Amino acid sequence: MKMPNILPQRSSEPDADWAFDAFDRRDRTLDGQFVGAVKTTGIYCKPSCPARRPLRKNVAFFWRVEDARAAGYRACMRCKPDEVGRDREAIIAALKLIEEAEHTMSLEDLAAAVDYAPHHFHRLFKRDTGVTPAAYARSLQAKRAAAALDNEGTVIQAIYAAGYSGPSRFYANTKGHLGMTPSAWKNGGAGVEIRWAVVDTILGKMLLAATATGICRLSFDEDETVLQRRFPNADIISGGSALEHLITGAIAAIENPAQMPDLPLDVAGTVFQQAIWNELRRIPAGETRTYADIAAAVGSPNAVRAAGGANGANNVAVLIPCHRVIRSDGTLGGYAYGLERKQALLDKELAQKRLL
Repeated sequence: MKMPNILPQRSSEPDADWAFDAFDRRDRTLDGQFVGAVKTTGIYCKPSCPARRPLRKNVAFFWRVEDARAAGYRACMRCKPDEVGRDREAIIAALKLIEEAEHTMSLEDLAAAVDYAPHHFHRLFKRDTGVTPAAYARSLQAKRAAAALDNEGTVIQAIYAAGYSGPSRFYANTKGHLGMTPSAWKNGGAGVEIRWAVVDTILGKMLLAATATGICRLSFDEDETVLQRRFPNADIISGGSALEHLITGAIAAIENPAQMPDLPLDVAGTVFQQAIWNELRRIPAGETRTYADIAAAVGSPNAVRAAGGANGANNVAVLIPCHRVIRSDGTLGGYAYGLERKQALLDKELAQKRLL
């Protein structure tokens, strides 16, 4: 049975069973969290090291590379565990630089600031965060723009308050992030057409709502009032032929999740939320992951609670399958539309998987 990636409570050294399990499966998500030292060779490695695995009795585990060195071990020349900590420190420093910068930094400037070659740093950043430095900066500005549009006196003021050089740059960078024009965002969806329908499914009444871009909400036991509260000035219209193929696709996703259709979505979130949602969509039908698994998969193993929050912020149930995430103890955890519905989804997916 696969053990969850959740980090055990810190003690003087890692729990040996937990650590060896991660070592044995070469768990890349735990690189930088601890090292394994081989007594017969005197070498310490990171969990994902591709070298042949030693016998369990010949491995000791340390939280820090400094502790392994103090015990007389030397770094593996193949997996280079000492560089992992430096890589993580560089990513943390770069995130801070991006967040504090008044203007968008080039990849070259960002890499130079943390003393890395640009192409190497680009790869490291994407590996740890799930997005490129440029995408992170754009998403951060989009988030600031959304907040500013809710608070500033005019759209132009909001654009400059978010750090954009001007309106043209704002429109170019926020396309696809806000899902509508900035004026509409500020004015409760003014000028935006949102079509909706409530239909019967095997899981009960399903609300599906969509803009011209794609599905912006899929939920259960709700009606158009949830849309009216969020977008009081939008043109909220019942039905329409434009919804037919989306409804058909959504029902198909519920009834046959193993062959989920690729439906267009109009959802927005922070960089972290987007990374979590992307990871949710990678979970195969009929399988589950823990909140700790998901947090570790996006490079933030200690952000289990934040991963749960991002999971709960999902506005398109089933299509972004947040129901496939459970607690580390195997219990269902939470679900906005009821645990009975969550269990039904999981049971159906597992039954279909067994038939394949």
